Parts: sequence; C-alpha cells; structure tokens
Amino acid sequence: MKVYRLERQQFIRAPLETVFAFFRDAANLQAITPKWLGFGFVSKPPAELRVGTRIDYRLRLAGVPLRWRTVITGWDPPRSFCDTQERGPYALWEHTHLFEVQGGGVLMTDIVRYALPLGPLGRATHALAVHSALARIFDHRYEVIRETFDPPGL
Repeated sequence: MKVYRLERQQFIRAPLETVFAFFRDAANLQAITPKWLGFGFVSKPPAELRVGTRIDYRLRLAGVPLRWRTVITGWDPPRSFCDTQERGPYALWEHTHLFEVQGGGVLMTDIVRYALPLGPLGRATHALAVHSALARIFDHRYEVIRETFDPPGL
C-alpha cells in the first residue's frame, strides 16, 4: 500500500486557547469544509472531543455520495489532536493537527497520511485527481480559517 503525505502550515493571529477552542468544536468542521463536498453530519456533532470520540458525516467525493466516520485517536490539548478514518473512502486516513505558539499567534500544522484503495488504480487516481482535490480542500479550509481569525479590514 502506497502511503501519501500532505502537510500544510498556517499562521493564525490569535491566542493558542482561542485557536484550539475553534478546532475542539466539531461543529466547526462544517464551517471549514468546502460547500461543493456537500458535507453534513449524520447525527448531532459531539459536544466534546477526546480519545475515542466518533464523528459520522456524509459528503460527496467526485459527485459520489458516501458516509465517513472518523475517530479521535490522539488528544493533547491545546497542542495537538489526531483523527483517523474508521469508515470511508480511503484505505488509510490519519489527520494530525498541531498547534504551536509562535510570535504573537499560533503556527498550525496539518499532516495527513493517506492511502487509496484499489492498488495501481488508486495510485493512478491519486496522480490524476486526488492530490489536487485535497490541495483545493485545504486551500479552502485555510482561507476560511484566515477569514475567521484575521478578517479583512481589521
């Protein structure tokens, strides 16, 4: 199984506690997910995240509707947390969120380790579409986060 890695960083001009509070609220996942994915929670989002918390949602990938379940597998507030796909489209999905105080704000780092199913066909799909689709999703997320914490005109 070929495992890919996506890593992105963003500086957020806000206190660590404020930034982490935004991400510990599972309802904000909907706010930072691009509309074109048709994201919605299957059930009410959990009020509190901790190791073992499961989040069930639905979305569309390449127009195909699917359900996805992630579980919080790492929880170290306010420094980091990790969610891992328990059910969904990937052979592996592990998303680590890191938060580090830096010069008047927080450096947020997203590290995603993922693998696609279907062997050679999955690898071809990665090269043709998956890598660029994930980049667009994270570009959108980072734009929403920037607007949330550092809105234009302030």
